Amino acid sequence: MPNLYAIGDLHGQRAMLDLLVQHVPFQADDEIVFIGDFIDRGPDSKGVVDRVLEFKLRHPKTVCLRGNHEDMFLDFLHQQGQYQPNVFMMNGGWATLDSYGLDPRDRPMRLPPLHVAFFQDLRYRHEAGGFHFVHAGFRPGVPLDQQSFHDMLWIRNEFFESGAAFGHPVVFGHTPMREVFDRLPRLLGIDTGAAYGNMLTCVRLGEGKVLGLHQVHVSEVEA
Repeated sequence: MPNLYAIGDLHGQRAMLDLLVQHVPFQADDEIVFIGDFIDRGPDSKGVVDRVLEFKLRHPKTVCLRGNHEDMFLDFLHQQGQYQPNVFMMNGGWATLDSYGLDPRDRPMRLPPLHVAFFQDLRYRHEAGGFHFVHAGFRPGVPLDQQSFHDMLWIRNEFFESGAAFGHPVVFGHTPMREVFDRLPRLLGIDTGAAYGNMLTCVRLGEGKVLGLHQVHVSEVEA
């Protein structure tokens, strides 16, 4: 029977992702949800996207969500003006540009076409196995089909401190915590600070609860 997994914020940690994939017994028909924030802060954002694209070939039911960092990157690349020009760079964007060999003064910026398509195709939310998946969270009191893109990418305390329920458990990232934020059957936060030298988390889900937990600590990569 296929499994349902969710993987927390990666933030350019290619080596941690590689180690996680080695540790977790993913099967070809499993559904795996990446919760967003593939890039920025860590040393190899390009390598993370390469690895995820390769992973999707072997696991076609993989779902990749958009994080606020991907949103800032797309805005910066296309000069759309949604964010101030320095916001992306101040939030770890230098590391992403370095990994792609890009200079912020050069325009237009050119990424591999598969990477451009990857970023543009990222979803804002997903539902599977009786769970909602979203990068940051939902605005309490707002129907899911009326949630703003901004809230799904950026909301924090108003979401997870509210006590609100959303019909199904919500699995989210975005807000780094030292341990998995387990408030099931309402909420499950899985950003455990890979960007800041803590750990990368993968959970196996079912029956409204965590059935399995796999974590890679930064010390395991550096050893």
